[in-house]
Amino acid sequence: MRAALVVIPASGLGAAGRVAGTVAATLRGSVEHLDQYMPSSPDETNAVLRRLVADGAEAVVIVGGDGAAHAGVQACAGTETTLGIVPAGTGNDLARALGLPKDPVAAAAHVATSLAEGRRKRFDLGKVEGGAWFATVLCAGFDSAVNERVNRMRWPRGPRRYDVAIVAELAALRSSRLVVETESETLELPANSVAVGNTPFYGGGIPVCPDADPSDGWFDVTVVGQAHRRDLVRILPSLRTGSHVDHPAVTTLRAKSITLRTGGGWIGYADGERVRELPLDIRCVPGALSIVPGQGQ
Repeated sequence: MRAALVVIPASGLGAAGRVAGTVAATLRGSVEHLDQYMPSSPDETNAVLRRLVADGAEAVVIVGGDGAAHAGVQACAGTETTLGIVPAGTGNDLARALGLPKDPVAAAAHVATSLAEGRRKRFDLGKVEGGAWFATVLCAGFDSAVNERVNRMRWPRGPRRYDVAIVAELAALRSSRLVVETESETLELPANSVAVGNTPFYGGGIPVCPDADPSDGWFDVTVVGQAHRRDLVRILPSLRTGSHVDHPAVTTLRAKSITLRTGGGWIGYADGERVRELPLDIRCVPGALSIVPGQGQ
């Protein structure tokens, strides 16, 4: 097998760079040929990944966080190149959805064994019309406003940055008229947020779409309707367990294609990456990605 290892050294506050040598040694014992890359910018990362896939790499293994995984998805989607994930970031939501070990060295060993044994899995992806693929969750509204604020912040570092951003956005909370149009129904209501889940998790392990399954050909959609700040404060803790879907302000539905529209200037984020302002047309593409599955999958 010809495989490539792409390490994003800054991921996880430098964690990816620190484990790069161990990961490379682990993979070399399971593949016939391994090329190793350590790009220094997002543009270089994307260029390296596109070139590897175009040159026929059988597998590309990414060491980094969800941003790195997202880049790997863009390159490998719709091709026969298999994507392997070694989680070494802050959120690691795609790795979590796959059931990979949290420890990057243990995850590398699992990926290496899977590649040697030829274990692959076809994985659904979301596709934004005229835009990017996504593997986990596309969100807009309150959630994307938190992402926008986090991206502007320089302190604190790590997951605490999200906690600070949530408090700040709660103070500025306002609802907007949201239209969610699917192939079978149209939902129109004043809302605070919407999440379109190919997998359950976003924001470092929050199961916003707790039943989402990336092998069933469907999105799970979670809409938080108009709610007062105190109601959202009550809903937020239940997000960690997935029980927020039982709250009266929350509506859930399933769809294969979705159009999201609002007059509130909401920005869409997918896999934690900025997409663009709504409206957005989104479709689920079954089996669009070949990926190394996690334990027990």
